Amino acid sequence: MPRSTADDAGRRHPRLPRRIGTWAAVGVTVAVLAAANLALHRRTGLWGLVTAVVVSCLLLGVLRWAGGTLADAGLARGTLARGARWALVLIGLVGVVYLAGALLPVTRGLFEDRRYDAMDGGDVMLRVFVLVPVGTVLVEEIAFRGVLYGLVDRVRGPVWATAVSSLLFGLWHVLPSLHLATAKPAVNSVVGDSGLGAVLAVLGAVLFTASAGVLFCELRRRSGSLLAPMGLHWAVNALGYLFGYLLR
Repeated sequence: MPRSTADDAGRRHPRLPRRIGTWAAVGVTVAVLAAANLALHRRTGLWGLVTAVVVSCLLLGVLRWAGGTLADAGLARGTLARGARWALVLIGLVGVVYLAGALLPVTRGLFEDRRYDAMDGGDVMLRVFVLVPVGTVLVEEIAFRGVLYGLVDRVRGPVWATAVSSLLFGLWHVLPSLHLATAKPAVNSVVGDSGLGAVLAVLGAVLFTASAGVLFCELRRRSGSLLAPMGLHWAVNALGYLFGYLLR
């Protein structure tokens, strides 16, 4: 008796994984990000870059496991050109704002950061063109505006997707902001050197980054591409390093 088509398919793909539900995929994504946050906080340099790339690929795999596509992550081929145009315009706008801030005495102090004291030009270029785009922008945009946003948007729409993504994006910055009050004089002058001041600095960083997450999500929604928030994210971080270094 000939084997059935179903039997043949089962024999050809004996290990084909079952699709998981959207909320299960969100849970897996959050678990991966929690582990990644600890790893990236401890690892810098090459190991940090490798970790960021591995986590980004893993999260896209989770999206695929849940039945998602590159379009759900804002990476559909047809939207890349439009997203790149958005990114270039946003980078230009950030550059103009930073230049104005650097030229005005009242805002120049906002660029001060004690972490620049130990850097040279090579260190800054490494951060601007390697560490920021790969170790920060790539992993964070794929995670929060790509995979998380895409998963939640499929079942609850853009408002819920923005809320979940932005809240978790704010919490993601707890560890990086632990020493913010001592690193940036502008923050220290507001919150002081006390333990309470350090807590307030962390809370402020979480609220600020969550708000930035809302803006990034809206850029992703309006442009239809992950490249738009990637461009703004890179400009804010990388040009911040560049201007801060130049104004030491």
